[in-house]
Amino acid sequence: MMQAFRTENNYRNASRLSAAELRAAMASREILQSTALAFDTQRQLRFELGGCRAVMPFGQCADGADTGSVRDIAVLTRVGRPTCFVIEGIDTDENGQTVYRLSRAEAQRMCKAEYLDQLQPGDILPCIVTHIEPFGAFCDVGCGISALLPIDCMSVSRISSPADRVSVGQQILCAIKSRDAQGRFVLTIRELLGTWAENAAAFTVGETVVGIVRSVEEYGTPIIGLCAVRHLHRDRAQPRGPRRELPRPAARAGRERLHQEHPAREDEDKARHRQPRPQPEPPLRAAVLHHRGPPRPLALLHPREPQAHRDGFFGHGLQSGVKPFIL
Repeated sequence: MMQAFRTENNYRNASRLSAAELRAAMASREILQSTALAFDTQRQLRFELGGCRAVMPFGQCADGADTGSVRDIAVLTRVGRPTCFVIEGIDTDENGQTVYRLSRAEAQRMCKAEYLDQLQPGDILPCIVTHIEPFGAFCDVGCGISALLPIDCMSVSRISSPADRVSVGQQILCAIKSRDAQGRFVLTIRELLGTWAENAAAFTVGETVVGIVRSVEEYGTPIIGLCAVRHLHRDRAQPRGPRRELPRPAARAGRERLHQEHPAREDEDKARHRQPRPQPEPPLRAAVLHHRGPPRPLALLHPREPQAHRDGFFGHGLQSGVKPFIL
């Protein structure tokens, strides 16, 4: 039987197997798993398989533990968590009870030789996020072997924390970006998200989508989830370019001829139609929300008009079915 290599917590549970099944698994070198119960004073993990005691010496808790490259904390954290292993042998204690001798290091060496060493950069493999650091996330790529997913390989756009994209225990698909001198994988999911052109091709002009406003700048508002920068507000006091002359309508030309014939009426007409110059409005700092439905005005949260936002937002009726972005 060909061994299938998976991430930890996805193997057959040895705690429920009979003695005959455990012996058959030992003969076939099948990888099993069970929950570690304790880390005793003899520096070994203790398990219970089929009602019998099982131990895993410290040197067999991880590949490299016997050479000192694995810290104690990496073994201590296995207590209370599913741990994969192969059964190395069967011993008998001083009371004549059966004791199974387990090795997680051997299972990891098998996974490396028969599975991970066959992969090349660009290959895609399933992973489970084990823990998150400010610089990236560590993922289990098989039998508890960790690989780094850097923060700059998680998203097309810039993110402040890996927790913005992944969470501990999440199952994800990663591509192999490279391998370091020690043979450890560097993963990426950025290339699996597609190019800007591929993402934009899934949408049409006028379609309503969800975006997250990152900031408000003078030139516009960067929005996560869209392939462009949308203009939010422009200060009216900002200087503009030269104004282009447009063709004058016939009615306007007729009024100008009337003013030329009656100059006194021109001042009266200007005074009657003179409007006060509007004052520049402060830049809007708003969270922009779109909704799917018939075209209607977009509601913005203005700092001085909360009632307008509330009436506009709930008056339009936010509907379900808005397409989210995952970047």
